Formats: sequence, C-alpha cells, structure tokens
Amino acid sequence: MEAAKDPPESGKRRGAVTVVFLAALPLLLLVFLFANRAASIAADTQLWTQVKQQSPPRNASSGRDRLLGGLLSPDFDGPSCRSRYEGSERWKPSPFPVSSHLVRKLREYEAHHRRCGPGTAAYRAARAQLLSGRNGDRGECRYVVWLPIQGLGNRMLGLVSTFLYAVLTGRVLLVHEPAEMEALFCEPFPGTSWLLPPSGFPSLDRGFWSSCPESYASMLESNVIGYDYDDDGGGKNASAMLPAYVYLHLENMDLRLQNHTFCEEDHRALDRFNWMVLRSDSYFAVALFLVPAYRDQLGRMFPAKGAVFHHLGRYLLHPGNRAWGVVRRFFDGYLAGADERLGVQVRVVPQSHTPFEAMYDRIQRCARENGLLPQVTDEPFAGVVNGTANGSKARTKAVLLVSLKPEYYERLHGTYYANATVSGEVVTVYQPSHDGDQRTESRAHNERALAEIFLLSYCDEMVTTGWSTFGYVAHALAGVRPWLLVPQDWSKARDDDVACVRPASVEPCLHSPPSLVCRGGGGGKGLDDPVARVPFLRHCEDVGFGLKLVD
Repeated sequence: MEAAKDPPESGKRRGAVTVVFLAALPLLLLVFLFANRAASIAADTQLWTQVKQQSPPRNASSGRDRLLGGLLSPDFDGPSCRSRYEGSERWKPSPFPVSSHLVRKLREYEAHHRRCGPGTAAYRAARAQLLSGRNGDRGECRYVVWLPIQGLGNRMLGLVSTFLYAVLTGRVLLVHEPAEMEALFCEPFPGTSWLLPPSGFPSLDRGFWSSCPESYASMLESNVIGYDYDDDGGGKNASAMLPAYVYLHLENMDLRLQNHTFCEEDHRALDRFNWMVLRSDSYFAVALFLVPAYRDQLGRMFPAKGAVFHHLGRYLLHPGNRAWGVVRRFFDGYLAGADERLGVQVRVVPQSHTPFEAMYDRIQRCARENGLLPQVTDEPFAGVVNGTANGSKARTKAVLLVSLKPEYYERLHGTYYANATVSGEVVTVYQPSHDGDQRTESRAHNERALAEIFLLSYCDEMVTTGWSTFGYVAHALAGVRPWLLVPQDWSKARDDDVACVRPASVEPCLHSPPSLVCRGGGGGKGLDDPVARVPFLRHCEDVGFGLKLVD
C-alpha cells in the first residue's frame, strides 16, 4: 500500500528547518569544539557577515597546485586524509621552487618504505634479527624508530629531522604513536604505514634515557663500539657482533655527546647498526648539514637552504581528519573572506614571569611600527553596511590570535570591536581556544594545537614569539618570515628596545647546536662556531647561540 504523503505545507516547513540547521551547523560544531571561545566568536558573526557580503572571498583554489610542486604523491585516496590535498588550496603559493632531485628522493624513499615497512616479509625478518639480541649483517632494510618528547611543536621539529636523517642514511622511519598522538597525523607514505606496530620493539615500555646502556654515548664510553674497525676482519667491533640496536638521544640542551655527535666518524659508527631508536625535541636537521658525507645530497635536494622544513613539513605532516575538520570549518567560516590575514602567536612560559602589560605593549608596538594593524580612532565603530566614506568597499583584515591565555585576545578584540580605524579598514579578531596550560598528554589538546598551527600557516603575515617551537613550525609551513617578539629577558627590557625583528629565513632555529671538535677532523677540527666556516648558517635572531639555515 502506498505510504501517506505529507501535505505540501508540511514538506516546505521541514525543508526550511533543514536549511536553517545546515546553515547553522558550522557554528554549532565550533561551539562544540571550542566552547570556551564560542561566545566571543559569535559576537563577531553579524559584523563578519556584512564584511563578507562587501568583500567576496578570495578564490583560494584557483590555479593552485594540489601536489605542491611534486612534493606529494598522487597515489592516495582523498577521504582517508582530507588535509593532504585540501591544504594546498589554503596555503599561499610557495616562494621556494621544489627541486627535481628532492622529488626523486621522496619517490625513492616511498618505494623503499613499501618494500621494508610493517607487514612485509623483509620487516618480519628484520624484527626477528632484532629480537635475537645481535645486530646481524647489514641488509637492505634498516630502521630508525622515532620516539616523541615535549610539546607538539618540538615533536614536529624532531619528526621532520628524523625523516630527513632516514632519507640520507637509507633507513625506514617508524613512528611510535602514544595515545595522545593517535590519529593526529595522516599516513604520509602511499601503500604502507609509518607506525611502529604495538609490540614492535623491545624495551620500549622500560624506556630510554641519555645514559642508558643502549645509548650511543654509553657504548662509546664502555668500548662496545669504537671508531677504528674493519668489518671484513671480524673482531669485537664487527657489525654482526654489535648489540641489536643503538639509542640516540638528542634532547634540547643535550646534543653534545662527547663533544662530537655530528662528526663524520660518529655517523660512520652509527651507520653500522641496522636498528636505531632516536628521541629528539630539536630541529637537528640543521646539524645534518655539518656532516660532510651528507652535504652533496642535501645541497641537491635543497638548493634553497632556507626552505628545508618548509618543503619537508608540507610533505610529511598532514593533520588527521578530525583535526583537519576544525581547520577547515574555522578557516572557511571566519578567515577565508578577509582581504588579509594576520596571525599573532603568543607563547609565555611560566618561568619567564613576563608581565601581561609588557608583552601586550610589545605586540602593539610591533604591529604599529611595521604597519601590520591600523590605528584606531576615538570614535565608536558604526558598522560597515555603507562601506567607507567615499562609497568604496571596506578593506577587511582578520586577526587570528593563538595563545594559551585569553587576555591578549580580549584586549585586542575589544579594541577593534569598539573603535573605528583611521584607515576605515575593518579588523576582526578571533581566538579558537585558550587551554590555559600546555597539556601534551591530552589528545584533544594536541588536536587543537595542530589545528591552530595550520590556521596560522594560512595567514599572510605573522607575529610569533621568540624561542617558540610552535611558532617556528607555523611560519615555516607558511613560508612566511614572521616578526619575532624579543627579548625573553624581561627584567632587562627597556622602552626603547626593538619590539620585534624579521629573521633571515623561514627556517626554525636549532636551540642547541653541537660542537664541531671532531676526532678525525671531518666536521671542522678545532672550530667551536660553525657559522665561522659554513656560509649558509647564521645564529638565530631570538636565540643568540642557536643555529639556523639561510640562503
């Protein structure tokens, strides 16, 4: 029997309700995900609707290269990782061309990972050798297992550095994914997985530390391994007689293992192990340029030395679908329609005892002195329905403020919400979340942090906090040289201090550079400062003893 039909009026009402619900869905989702900021975001919604009606959204996808100049492989399905190909629609075109050699090395690495990755016969054989307790003969499939440490920015810097090390040394990168990082990033290599299987490594539950017996430093001190060896002649230093794996500890202020971690002889010794466990919170990719054996490959992969993280980060790090959903809804709903986007990232660690007023004043001075934000008048803001005084459309600027604290947003938002600007420009300010404290052990916190890093990376200009790895990652992904807020020693700050400086490149800073006093002289014997002899290295603007790559 035919089912009863709804009256036409009922169908229209139901359709109207559906349309209203779908129209409100993005805001409802943001309220759910960012409830602690939802009220302030909602306060700008009516104004922003008027702004977008006057200024049509920029067509971000027009003419964009979804494969990022060949960095990305086309061999993925879209739904499994929506950020991989959608991200290029929101980034500005890269100012750095991708070298054909880098593209070739990435495709070669992907093929190597498919042959040796988890689930393959080669991986099972390598794991059996690992569990035997001995290193065994050198084979095609060798591995570096990355262990996370510190906050998300540090982890992303360490992960990209470890991947570059794997490419240079012919190893396969395997990632230990703790609960707080589950599904945070997409799989970056087609047809395989980069995740270390749950029971894939001995001693992982026991943990590793810088002086544990398996560490490279301990093996050197106890003569388990030495620099002088002859594998063909056997003996105690023959590769097959070594322990099953080596642990390399590269934590922030602990890079100097016996004063020569990144010397030629150290990397020859490390290269003899089929399995390596590596823990780092630093951008040690910079130090790989100090090893002569790697320089030719690095030079061919990166003709522009100031674009290493920019290219590798865009290739390797893609937010999982949950974090990407936050990025897409927030960006498309509140940032995409602006004529210009300014990202402001404020990181204040408790140990610095930074006064709020001093930091906010520095942000204001930086923005004012460099023309990043318009000045306000004493007149109240009267809306933008009629555009500017001469009848033209009002220019719009969206400010994305990212901080663990709400005070900076509240002050800046209040300023531009209540007052007109001298230029007639309409400024709206947004802060997606303010968790108060860093909670790296929380997956939800890490998802919000990752979303905000990518939202920052879609901005046209950026103000970031010196020393902040979070800020480093955002501006390096964007390919934008930020304005760095300095100094960190607020007890010595003066009113005539420079509010912010422009770094020489978009590259992150290596906070703890290694020594170059090498036993064999391969890394520059007797030279304590690599800047003195390496033309593409500079000391960092925010960390005087740090190192960064420049062109």
